[in-house]
Amino acid sequence: MNEVADWLTAANPISRKNAAEVVFDDIRTAIMSGRVSVGTRLPSESHLASRYGVSRPIVREALRSLQTLGLTQTRTGSGTFVVMSQPGKELTYGNYSARDLMEARPFVEIPAAGWAAERRNEAQMKNLLSLCDQMDRQEDPLKWVLLDWEFHRAIAEASGNAVFCKIVSDVREALTEQSELVNFMAPRRTASNIEHRRIAEAIRSGSAEAARAAMESHLGLVSQVVAEITGETRQH
Repeated sequence: MNEVADWLTAANPISRKNAAEVVFDDIRTAIMSGRVSVGTRLPSESHLASRYGVSRPIVREALRSLQTLGLTQTRTGSGTFVVMSQPGKELTYGNYSARDLMEARPFVEIPAAGWAAERRNEAQMKNLLSLCDQMDRQEDPLKWVLLDWEFHRAIAEASGNAVFCKIVSDVREALTEQSELVNFMAPRRTASNIEHRRIAEAIRSGSAEAARAAMESHLGLVSQVVAEITGETRQH
């Protein structure tokens, strides 16, 4: 029996809560431990879904993050193959690298938070707090990352600066992929929820200084996790 067949022998059903995270972590561990070697073609989505007792979209979500991490590559018509046994040093999200994103975000989102504190209207403030409430309640990881992006987009919109708003909107795919991967590798939704709430409350207070500081702290913590994933040392 080969290694992949051996890995697949035992059914391994999991609960729906955080299901994609569990699937991701199990396959990632199998690859990084060498149990599933480089060059291996992973089983089909339907086969993996059966093994874990989840739906194919859950498996697809996990496979997408494995590819973002650089461990696998999906080839149209051929399947998903293991291409690396360790995460790549340079993560990419669509057309952007992790470095591109983390270097650029502070120059957009920190000042945007400050302007939002001074310019937001009541409807925008209500929306930000509502998004915080929704993230607190949301247990589905993919739905959470979409709310995460919407929160950051809403701050850019509340800043009253069309350039900030367009930039955040243009990098939506990259931001959601980064958020998804960060939360798979180092689950921090609870911490992010607290940080988001702190940003929203600072904006509500009308203090540009407090809003900028809260956003800077949040982005710094995300950057630390990304650096840990890639094994790189943060540079300032």
